[in-house]
Amino acid sequence: MIRKIVAASLLTLVSGHLFAAECSVDVDSTDQMSFDTKAIEIDKSCKEFTVNLRHSGSLPKNVMGHNLVISKEADMSSIATDGLSVGIDKDYLKEGDARVLAHTKVIGAGETDSLKIDVSKLDPAEKYGFFCSFPGHISMMKGTVTLK
Repeated sequence: MIRKIVAASLLTLVSGHLFAAECSVDVDSTDQMSFDTKAIEIDKSCKEFTVNLRHSGSLPKNVMGHNLVISKEADMSSIATDGLSVGIDKDYLKEGDARVLAHTKVIGAGETDSLKIDVSKLDPAEKYGFFCSFPGHISMMKGTVTLK
């Protein structure tokens, strides 16, 4: 009887780890103005979700810098346009812009940065996206963020 209870307990522990939600994603960016994904899926069971951004190119951030910004899809273009005037030191994002849900800093060759987003603040009925706010990059460097 004790063996069955121990075995059942171990099975529950192991299966819990096997089926636990993945609450982070790694995204690579390159000198060819691209992310290695066009979609980020966030499991609704995650309390917090982390995006780890890497720049695998060889160019410095002032030439080919990248960041990753999460916002509502409808706000992406206007956030990028509004950020042009503030420059690289502010990651091409207006300070205190409430439309920006989360963002990394602008990084260059060999650098990494991460962002964390509170999943409870995302509305399952809303459409979200991600993009790079470096001038001109949003045209090629963007994708969708969905709750699943």
